[in-house]
Amino acid sequence: MGKTAIRFAIIACFAAFLASPAPAGAVGVTWMKGFAAPGTPAKYDRVGVIKVGPASAENVLVLEPGTSAGAAYFVPLARWIASTAKGWQVWSVERRENLLEDQSVLNLAKEGKASPAEVFNYYLGWLANSKIKRHIPTSDLSLNLAFAKRWGMNVAVQDLHRVIGAAKRLGGKVVLGGHSLGGAVVTAYATWNFSGRAGADDLAGLVYDDGASFPGESAAQASAALQKLDAPAQTPWLSFGGISAPFAGLFNAIGSLGARIAPDIPSLGQTFPLLPAYLKPPVPVTNLAEYGYALNVGTSPMSLSAAQAHLGKGVSARTIHGYHTWDGSGALTPLKRFATMFSGLGMLSVDGTEWYFPQRLTDDAAAVGNGIANPAQSVLDVHSTMGRHLPKTLKIYAFGAALGGALVPAATVALAKQSGIPMRNLTLLNRQSTYAHNDPAGAFPHNVFFTNLVRFLGKVAQLAPLPGARHLHGLQ
Repeated sequence: MGKTAIRFAIIACFAAFLASPAPAGAVGVTWMKGFAAPGTPAKYDRVGVIKVGPASAENVLVLEPGTSAGAAYFVPLARWIASTAKGWQVWSVERRENLLEDQSVLNLAKEGKASPAEVFNYYLGWLANSKIKRHIPTSDLSLNLAFAKRWGMNVAVQDLHRVIGAAKRLGGKVVLGGHSLGGAVVTAYATWNFSGRAGADDLAGLVYDDGASFPGESAAQASAALQKLDAPAQTPWLSFGGISAPFAGLFNAIGSLGARIAPDIPSLGQTFPLLPAYLKPPVPVTNLAEYGYALNVGTSPMSLSAAQAHLGKGVSARTIHGYHTWDGSGALTPLKRFATMFSGLGMLSVDGTEWYFPQRLTDDAAAVGNGIANPAQSVLDVHSTMGRHLPKTLKIYAFGAALGGALVPAATVALAKQSGIPMRNLTLLNRQSTYAHNDPAGAFPHNVFFTNLVRFLGKVAQLAPLPGARHLHGLQ
């Protein structure tokens, strides 16, 4: 295929994108005042939510993303829930660390004002091509912010407390759910000691999507983790799948957006020398096929299992101008839907990834356990000690997939038993042999997690109102 034909294909694809409207029902992040974290500049003491569903709906499902995931991740699922579970809004949490991201050129592309190549070059291409002068500030590639080393479970829970408070003021039921590490945050919040009362006292239900909290670490392990993190040269941020921050987030944000706005042009990442070879197909592919190959079960590496879904058969024999396309047949999660989850297409200044994920939050999650006080909690300033005092009316839905598996419903049963919550209040499913880690949020139109979640929310909506429904305890 000649260069002229390739250039024409790229121009045609981008022109089609410019002519296409934004997705219907576009939403954005609503920011609110967060916890005043010691040492943190006030401009970062904020927490955001993406609100989906009718404003008249009084019941709210609050969803906490997992490791290195942002609020846009839940939006396709949230729209599906809000259109099916009548009387419910869905609020997806955007954690404070996302305020650090430079979304400027991604925003331009979403508005049709920047090409896929301009996006790629601004964030990544310049690293391998010194001729590219306009690019993300080099300071954004390290962000060794000492105060961010304290953005652990206490900060996440206190920020979430503000979100729950806003949801409670609507006067209906509030359910808190989380995916992956977000499940540990759910347990932490539910069992958090807010002036002698459990966080779950203000909740009607909990939802665990392939994540929960498991037996806690020792005080020695907690101390070692804290000592390592506090070393001056140590970054505050987690390396996701062995890829350092912010690059794992950048690869995903750029790859997912390219897969949506220019799916059929030659992959911009496949020829990029800094993209790991194990993420590159052995044949020339389109943007969409490159993105699918990197994250599809079967071709994506084990190190990225937390980012995978069942996206179809794989790279197709079919080509467009010599570049192989994607065969999505048999997918649980349609690839373009998956790319929407991570790109945040239709929304500005937000995507479904978290470029800078605090290592401290991962360290602290290991100390939550099932909300019973343990020595590691004292080391890490974790206050999940009310695990035996959850309301007996609490309903809980737990769904295990590829990573958590049977441990997710098992941890849920243990949490319920220690507070005397009857087993009839629990909805327990394990689909680890058929659902990858991200299929519960992405599978469409057939989704066992979704079907049972809607039923669960229907049961919660029938519960009697909690005392003081519009007032949240312990909020400062």
